[in-house]
Amino acid sequence: MNRELLLLGLLRQQDMHGYQLHEFINRNMSSCIDLKKPTAYYLLEKMVEAGWINEIQEHEGNRPPRNVFQLTAEGEATFQKLLRENIGTYHSTQFADDIGLAFLDALTPDEARALLNTRRDSILRALADAQLAPKHSGTSQLVIDHLIHHLHSELEWLDQVIKQITSFT
Repeated sequence: MNRELLLLGLLRQQDMHGYQLHEFINRNMSSCIDLKKPTAYYLLEKMVEAGWINEIQEHEGNRPPRNVFQLTAEGEATFQKLLRENIGTYHSTQFADDIGLAFLDALTPDEARALLNTRRDSILRALADAQLAPKHSGTSQLVIDHLIHHLHSELEWLDQVIKQITSFT
């Protein structure tokens, strides 16, 4: 229900059409959720059917009409319920990158170090991107701050692994 919480939360802030929602999510929330455009439209359709949001056609100038979504009272109640469930629950994190670490001893120490340094460079780029992200007002900045904190922690841990690599082989 995290994706529904995100969509309802964004529509709670302002009415939006699907493209606006998708662009905002890709630009600002991709660190915490993977929501493809077809899935977002599917969920919006289901939320209209559930009565959580309304869909209104909007005409602007000579442009083709577009559907704008707005939160309903039932959607606000659902948002509040989902928000409380999400905030009060710990969701364990899985690191797909750790699978390879389980077999790191199958590589020579030099190759393992080189590959881990390549990973480190990727983390540094992600960190730089996160630090350059526009500042958000209110609590939505917490998403970016959490990502930055995680990336710093990941770098610190990875540096320790790279130093210890000879003991693994």
